[in-house]
Amino acid sequence: MQQYQASKDALKNKVILITGAGDGIGKEAALTYAAHGATVILLGRTVKKLTDVYDQIIANGGAEPAIIPLDLKGATAKHYRDMASTIQNEFGRLDGLLHNAGILGVLTPFEHIDLETWQDIMQINVTAAMLMTQALLPVMRLAKKPSIVFTSSGVGRKGRAFWGPYAVSKFATEGLMQVMADEFESTNIRVNCINPGATRTSMRSGAYPAEDAMKLKTPAELMWLYLYLMSDDSVNENGKSLDAQPTR
Repeated sequence: MQQYQASKDALKNKVILITGAGDGIGKEAALTYAAHGATVILLGRTVKKLTDVYDQIIANGGAEPAIIPLDLKGATAKHYRDMASTIQNEFGRLDGLLHNAGILGVLTPFEHIDLETWQDIMQINVTAAMLMTQALLPVMRLAKKPSIVFTSSGVGRKGRAFWGPYAVSKFATEGLMQVMADEFESTNIRVNCINPGATRTSMRSGAYPAEDAMKLKTPAELMWLYLYLMSDDSVNENGKSLDAQPTR
């Protein structure tokens, strides 16, 4: 699709929660959303990283963000219900939810996948997103045009050798998005996926340590699609898995 050109106030007065907001794509999304008028809620497990993003948003003149330190690996349904209650009390609604947090695990042959790694990846990449979304739905229904965006991957559409649990988790993410999009089709909630593609992030360097990262797109270069799916201009998009850059 053609790159979206967002107006300066494309997200004015919106409240948007970003998971994995401490670095990489999540950090860039938080900064970008704030720059376009949103009040952002920064969720991540490392307080120092979240605080740094908070400070940068304030320095840039953005609305004061909220910080939610949370480790998705150990979070329970009650953690998410309590979080939803706090968001409703503080903001009255939630306009956007970007599921960006995720872990890669270790690239390994299928027969060498260990159960602990498998379970950790499924917990963080799939189960946490499901539980969080369940808890936040009542708060999102209070918004006029709420948007839920999941993060997919090329290996979540076509399996690739050695990508094991990560690839399977992304197939599950695509499935979760499709089920929700179909279920909420007649409501005001829209649900979509973004496949960021090869991006200059620490996760990518972990998967491809010998790759020249300078040849990859930066997170900032992908933000047009992240802005589009959170803006009211995408109200008719539902059940889509969109690419932030041409797939290889």
